[in-house]
Amino acid sequence: MKNWWPLALTLVIQAMVAMALLTLPVMAPVVAQALQVSPALVGLYVSVTYAGAMVATLLGGATVARLGAIRVSQWGLLLCALGLLLCALPWFPAMALGAVLIGLGYGPITPASSHLLARTTPQNRMSLVFSLKQTGVPLGSMLAGAIVPSLLLVMSWRASLVAVAVVCVLCAWLSQVLRAELDSDRRPDVLVHWRSLIQPIRLVLAHRALLTMASCSFMFSMVQLSLTTYLVTFLHDDLSYGLVAAGLVLAGTQMGGIGGRIVWGYAADGWLGARRMLLILASMMALGALAAAFLTAQTPQSVVVAILVVFGASAIGWNGVYLAEVARRAPTGMASMATGGTLAFTFLGVVVGPPMFGALSGLFGTYRAGFLGLMVMACVSGTVLFWSQRPAPVSV
Repeated sequence: MKNWWPLALTLVIQAMVAMALLTLPVMAPVVAQALQVSPALVGLYVSVTYAGAMVATLLGGATVARLGAIRVSQWGLLLCALGLLLCALPWFPAMALGAVLIGLGYGPITPASSHLLARTTPQNRMSLVFSLKQTGVPLGSMLAGAIVPSLLLVMSWRASLVAVAVVCVLCAWLSQVLRAELDSDRRPDVLVHWRSLIQPIRLVLAHRALLTMASCSFMFSMVQLSLTTYLVTFLHDDLSYGLVAAGLVLAGTQMGGIGGRIVWGYAADGWLGARRMLLILASMMALGALAAAFLTAQTPQSVVVAILVVFGASAIGWNGVYLAEVARRAPTGMASMATGGTLAFTFLGVVVGPPMFGALSGLFGTYRAGFLGLMVMACVSGTVLFWSQRPAPVSV
């Protein structure tokens, strides 16, 4: 039972930073109306947060080695809380800085958790355990979709941001209980410097398997974050859903992601293998994006929910299989650095994806164009995975 504590703690921390990151996008229509701006600007917010996350994740390996995974996670939660407080100020420079801080807090969480789980998980259970931990991302998104719109009914959008920040601080405080035990392998002599930003990238580029995972995660993350960032606004603006109803549909897609992560992890460990599983998920993403593009206000709600839940199961459910494969392929003792290096590509996809989705949607006057763009990216990633599984030619 003791071995489950790292999984439980990393899952809770992952859920909280995911909720912190998506709190503002969920309330985007309300904030946009209050500030008299377009709700499509939420894509810029997501890009800024993940730009900060890219920097933080590259430093994740060195900081985890020096401070310990739990201490790094605590700092991440506190940075997210401070970022939310700044976003609560109706002043764009403060909100921009808040977005950066949320990204800096979010970035090192996954390398830290990969470091802990790689130490405590048997090889034949890594996809399942990493998938269980990664359910924290859709769980946090589900909490944001289900709770934040309800908070807006009883308090202002600024007070709602403060409330989520308080919960992040509480989570950081509670995790101190396990810090001494789980951070026992920290090495205070390890130096963190700007060269630490380059080392994870070099590691990924030097290993073909890691580079394949990184390139696919770049495209998968474009699909995932575009879906979760714009879904509430798409349902509200194009399909005439109320804000609370749209938030509940977002929560449903996150539930699909939670179930998907567990099922995909079990299937990858049991019989399919990581790359075949990811190829299947790329196909599901392409079909889900295509189906979403044809939803209208007249589409029955049950059909809308069914399509988006299945779409969410693939677009939100791929991360655990991917992270386990990265940890499995990483050189011994370098799981956090390999994770940081591949996640830099993942976060780059997030930086590019939502603005691309917003630009396509704005150009054609409908969010359906953005979903067709996501279908193309899913097809490209599937092609990369298909060719990576072909056997190398035999030299004679």
